[in-house]
Amino acid sequence: MGCWAPYPRAGGACSGYLIRAGGLNVLLEAGNGTLSGLMRFIDFRLLDAVIISHLHHDHYLDLFSLRHAIEGARRDGSRAAPLRLFAPAEPAAEFKLLAGYGKAFAATPLESLPWECTPGGLNTRRLDLAGLTFRFAPALHSIPGFSISLEGKGKLVFSGDTARTEELAALAEGADLFLCEASGQDSDTEAMQGVHLTARQAGETARQAGAKRLLLTHFWPEYDLSLLGRQAGEGFGEMVSLAREGKTYRV
Repeated sequence: MGCWAPYPRAGGACSGYLIRAGGLNVLLEAGNGTLSGLMRFIDFRLLDAVIISHLHHDHYLDLFSLRHAIEGARRDGSRAAPLRLFAPAEPAAEFKLLAGYGKAFAATPLESLPWECTPGGLNTRRLDLAGLTFRFAPALHSIPGFSISLEGKGKLVFSGDTARTEELAALAEGADLFLCEASGQDSDTEAMQGVHLTARQAGETARQAGAKRLLLTHFWPEYDLSLLGRQAGEGFGEMVSLAREGKTYRV
């Protein structure tokens, strides 16, 4: 539904992706403008869960709009239960505010999920929903956050907002589709150190992980996306794709 950060291009939206698998409809991220995009695909009442990687506005702001939609649906009887929401517990004030909307959301902090050590030795939090397995590895960002993998018939990995880490490469190992932020150009490498990935670093991480496909997202709206694509492709050594709003990607 959205691929821009920290604000969208005209008519666009920030981070938001609808995952449809195993009979579930899961909203991954809910950045500003994404609820409108979501409703082009499904009725919001059909959502089973929302997962937020970290509590920056361009990743969760439309939860406040979704809150009103869910509360209204529960009042008129078109939806029975609150929507399951999984998000980091920090910053505490932001999580407390969201969790306080109990009529709309049944909120669970990601930090409360059980630990699992993967076969590769990576410590992750694990969530199982209707036969789908979500794993959460800590990201390296300016606030607490997570990179996320989803495994069903295939493996989807979402970087979230993070600098380059060995944990991200381990989480993305063998991914059928690696949805990765490409927040900057080569010229931004120093400025983004410890906070974000440049496009080239996204490509290099995908190559290190042995990912089968790389799909770039989280674009600074003033940048030339073709340049980001070229730099990521040089890092990956393969063709890359750039996320487009309204497009469906199969895993």
